[in-house]
Amino acid sequence: MSAQRVDAHQHFWRYDAAKLSWIDDAMALLRRDFLPEDLAPILRVNGIDACVAVQALDSSAETEFLLAQAERHPIVSAVVGWIDLRAPDIEPELERLREHRVLAGFRHVAQAEADDFLCTSEVMRGVGALGRFGFSYDLLVFARQLPAAIALVRAFPNQRFVLDHIGKPEIRARKLEPWTAQVLELARLPNVWCKLSGLVTEAYWTRWEAEDFRPYVDVILEAFSPSRVMYGSDWPVCLVAATYARGLGLVNELIGALSADERDAILGGSAVEFYGIGVPPAALER
Repeated sequence: MSAQRVDAHQHFWRYDAAKLSWIDDAMALLRRDFLPEDLAPILRVNGIDACVAVQALDSSAETEFLLAQAERHPIVSAVVGWIDLRAPDIEPELERLREHRVLAGFRHVAQAEADDFLCTSEVMRGVGALGRFGFSYDLLVFARQLPAAIALVRAFPNQRFVLDHIGKPEIRARKLEPWTAQVLELARLPNVWCKLSGLVTEAYWTRWEAEDFRPYVDVILEAFSPSRVMYGSDWPVCLVAATYARGLGLVNELIGALSADERDAILGGSAVEFYGIGVPPAALER
């Protein structure tokens, strides 16, 4: 596995209160711009070589915005954009977009949709088109939506999927089931990976400890094995509960008992393999 370090999940935005209405008063510190020039020095001081920029808005303009950031900032090694999976003309749009080599895949904020959104016929038709053009798909769901994610992944055994934020289990409630059983079922499908990301924001923001997460991370490591698990910071959203360094330190603590090769996979190798990326050094962003 590669020893390169990749943050496989973070976001950029120019703050717009209407478009980013999910940023409520409790998240007031996120009500500003967050751009590659803000992240680059943070990555550098934390020994991270590159990042994967993931959509935060369900719009085509979001994809173009992220691609523009990647063009200007070499730390952005891959982009996960948005496309209307339900559009009847999705294939011509995918044909156009695959000219952007940094565009690795797509995501929809499915957690904001009905629980069966991912297994509706229109969405499944759109996801079926992604694989024909070589794109991956990020699954952003709450734990209660995992059955729909499982149905989607089963329907497309040759499509690459990755589960964001370990499927958002109810960490505050210390609830493990039915999330555990559903994650184990999902992980038995070899075409799906998992992001070790979004942990701290599912816990109590101001009083979490590493042991709050260990039962969940142990399930993920058993289910997927480190070769299909990748670290993601979820910056800047993570800042409501932890600094970048503290969030990365948490992950390092939780995977500390693994072998060096297994840690290398989680901290970079799995992301490089899944997204098919080359990794430029963060030092280029000085």
